[in-house]
Amino acid sequence: MLESPKIQAKKKAIHYCVLIPTYNNANTLSDVLDRVLSQTEEVLVVNDGSTDQTANILEEYHSRTIQIHLSKNIGKGHALRIGLKRAYELGFDFAITLDSDGQHFPEDIPRFIEEAAAFPTTELLLIGARNLNAKGMPRKNSFANKFSNFWYWAETGESLEDTQSGFRMYPLKAINKLSLFSAKFEFEVEVIVKATWHGVTVKNIPIQVFYHPTERVSHYRPFKDFVRISLMNTYLFSMAVFYIKPRDFYRRFKDKGWKRFLREDVLRSHDSPLKKSLSIAVGTFVGASPFWGFHTILAIGVAAVFKLNKVISYAFSNISFPIFVPFLVYGSLQIGGAVLGSETRFSFSQITSDFDFMLYFKQYVIGSFILALMLGLLFGLISYVSLLLYSNFKAQGNHG
Repeated sequence: MLESPKIQAKKKAIHYCVLIPTYNNANTLSDVLDRVLSQTEEVLVVNDGSTDQTANILEEYHSRTIQIHLSKNIGKGHALRIGLKRAYELGFDFAITLDSDGQHFPEDIPRFIEEAAAFPTTELLLIGARNLNAKGMPRKNSFANKFSNFWYWAETGESLEDTQSGFRMYPLKAINKLSLFSAKFEFEVEVIVKATWHGVTVKNIPIQVFYHPTERVSHYRPFKDFVRISLMNTYLFSMAVFYIKPRDFYRRFKDKGWKRFLREDVLRSHDSPLKKSLSIAVGTFVGASPFWGFHTILAIGVAAVFKLNKVISYAFSNISFPIFVPFLVYGSLQIGGAVLGSETRFSFSQITSDFDFMLYFKQYVIGSFILALMLGLLFGLISYVSLLLYSNFKAQGNHG
């Protein structure tokens, strides 16, 4: 297939370097460097405190590569952060990273350039997708990748087939704006999640991979690094639920306003009236429940488990906005008192002033769950009937 002159010109205009972090991979380093240098003359190597023959090997490539030698080993993430910053300072637009253990094929570098040239902006982060079912692929890699893919989806709402590959193309301007702190393998999780949060498009492209049975040296520590990656995912998921998702919703709502939001995100959603109304019911129930501080994560989590509309569910969980809280508390106390047979009666003004809430905690919790269920059923039923009528009206209009 012939490329258009425009694509050819964009490929030539892409100013990139290849960034290779290395630590004690003396057996494979020379071969990797030779093959990379056959693709490009712009090569940056970060020696992450190697204690084998790495420094001697790099001396042979001193005139052909840019080198950074760290005095002690800190971790791949730290080496990548230093390398990405240096590449940006040198004026490169992209940095293609690959490992020095020989698993990646430098001959795949043109694939990254072709994909970047076809993309309309430089806000693109590419990850090489390995064939995880290929012969010789460690089974643990397949499980770990699926585990990582799930968390990336949970944290961003986007899907990838390979989130762990180290063969990547980073947009340097965008990446160097991010606040990144991880030092080891969890960096490659942190960077793609935060890049996605900041509007960078993250995509997979197919690559080759080879795991040499004897020469390859892996520094991944199954227990320690799995724990570090799990802690990073816990942090990122918490950030997504308590900050990123509410931030994105607020921005979308602010830009659209309630009328446009309801029209585009609710009425024009491709979900069925039943699915939309169930999403509204779940969001309303969660928002009116006594789980203060956890409404957002519960609304999104329950919607995700039951495959409902997470945006709609989150939106209606905001029935617990501060302006509505006194009404919810008052209604919960009244209902709870009636169920428990309590003779205590409250006026609305009492619960908005000096009210000893803990004395009536049981009454409130019981009443809150009942009120939440009632509101969820009411909102769900009203929305179902309304959405059904709207769908029928719209269908008749299209046939009129």
